[in-house]
Amino acid sequence: MTAKTLDTSAALDLASLLASRLCHDMLSPVGAMSNGLELLAEEKDPEMRARCFELLEQSARTSADKLKFYRLAFGAAGGFGERIPVAEPRALIEALLIGKDRIQPTWALGVDALPKPAVKTLLNFALIAIEALVRGGTLEIAAESRPDHIGNLSSEIVVRATGPRIAFDPIVGAALEGRLAMSEISSKTAPATMLAIMAQGLGGQLQFMQSEGALVLGAVLPEA
Repeated sequence: MTAKTLDTSAALDLASLLASRLCHDMLSPVGAMSNGLELLAEEKDPEMRARCFELLEQSARTSADKLKFYRLAFGAAGGFGERIPVAEPRALIEALLIGKDRIQPTWALGVDALPKPAVKTLLNFALIAIEALVRGGTLEIAAESRPDHIGNLSSEIVVRATGPRIAFDPIVGAALEGRLAMSEISSKTAPATMLAIMAQGLGGQLQFMQSEGALVLGAVLPEA
């Protein structure tokens, strides 16, 4: 699947799969809110009711954080200019890591702002890396803008996940490389497919390397 072959029908299919992925990931916190409301309606003990309110607040915060993340990672990112301050994706990733104390992030952001495609790539790379660190580890996130030999700028992004027994499905790697036919794409691989199409359209490239204890995701995206 390439940018040139992504017709209207395929674009709609990809959008549907991205929506399915979002709904899948939102089901847990929204379901927790529903369960909390049911418990609150039945509970009479003041201490337990206070605990229910705490759980509802936590679930609402998690839902809001995920929606903000996916709005920028998958959506049109309305409300932002062509360049987005790197503090924005950093805050979204840090919110995604709340409750994942076994993952330790490190940052090397060499610019104040990045183009929207670079931010989308950064967020989706971070999501893939976090999911790979099922047993915890280190999440290293780096981004900068660098000129080529004639002075044209490109965004360079590297996300490295290091930890015991990295969980990374090779089919996601195939999607990043644009090697999946539309019929092979699922809600799991739709985000990686989106990145591959976007990178190709910009004349950029994505790459990944995996070993038993590390996953490295990289991107070079020309800036318009």
